Amino acid sequence: MKIENRQKFLVILTFAAAALLIGDHVLFEPMLNLWSSRSKQITALKEQVRIGNALIKTEASWRGRWDQMRANALPADTTLGQLQVVAALDNWSRSSGTEITSIMPQWKNDSTNYMTLNCRVEATGALGTLSQFLYDLEKGPMALKLDSVELSAHDATGQELTLGLQISGLALLQPPTK
Repeated sequence: MKIENRQKFLVILTFAAAALLIGDHVLFEPMLNLWSSRSKQITALKEQVRIGNALIKTEASWRGRWDQMRANALPADTTLGQLQVVAALDNWSRSSGTEITSIMPQWKNDSTNYMTLNCRVEATGALGTLSQFLYDLEKGPMALKLDSVELSAHDATGQELTLGLQISGLALLQPPTK
């Protein structure tokens, strides 16, 4: 091969290598990054669609549960809600044989959508009656949550116990929308 042809060949080869290098950095790598980011986005969207389809399949049960919770919530009228809680506590104490010594309710306006009724309840009785009272409170249909429990003995044998409860009740302020 002649030197002139060799020089032309090397110049052409250099330009081709430079063009390939520039093409790699300008076209191939950005396209590869775009492809992988789109692939990740497609995977995330497929997962969201899968979750959405699962929610659509269970919509009836979720709506039923929400309707049940909304129906069992305390009324937005503070007096009526307080009376309902006190009446329920009285019924549970009678059925279990527990004696309620004090109830101290206090309303808190936590949000524009709901209020909570915080109630301090003191009760006395034997261990069996107090546990039945707690069971009834937890399993009752009302929107009540047991926040804290304190148990102390009145006598040396531990037969007469005092139960201190902190419970919260939920009252939804917005009417149900259809």
